[in-house]
Amino acid sequence: MQSLFIIIFVGLIGGIAIGLQSPMSSILGNKLGLMEGAFIVHFSGAVAASIPLLIWSGGNLAKWRDVPWYTLGAGAFGLVVVSALSFIIPKVGVAPAIILLVLGQLVVGSILDHYGLLGAAVRPLTLQRLIGLIVVMAGVWLTVR
Repeated sequence: MQSLFIIIFVGLIGGIAIGLQSPMSSILGNKLGLMEGAFIVHFSGAVAASIPLLIWSGGNLAKWRDVPWYTLGAGAFGLVVVSALSFIIPKVGVAPAIILLVLGQLVVGSILDHYGLLGAAVRPLTLQRLIGLIVVMAGVWLTVR
């Protein structure tokens, strides 16, 4: 297993990226439109991803036929995320918008963990975890109101 430091570091880098991408996506969405902004976000992401793929001769990209068909639609969820952020940020601000999205992630993640869906390890929704979700929901309400 990776060291806890590396796991925390990578998680923080991902969080920083979300924190920066969110307002930038919102600017694009508000200036150009939700779908136009989402297109630019995903296009620039595809260009950025193509650079290491070109360096590594495509990596495992040729195995795309081996993944479950429904996973190929994951990018559509990115469209929802970018569009939601573009819509919400001007109304409530960056931090509350991100907190709302994180709450949604926690709820879905808890359901996926509880039932072991989409390859998640089974982690039952215990009373302690449920109380944690309720505390987060209270925090979201306090932050957004």
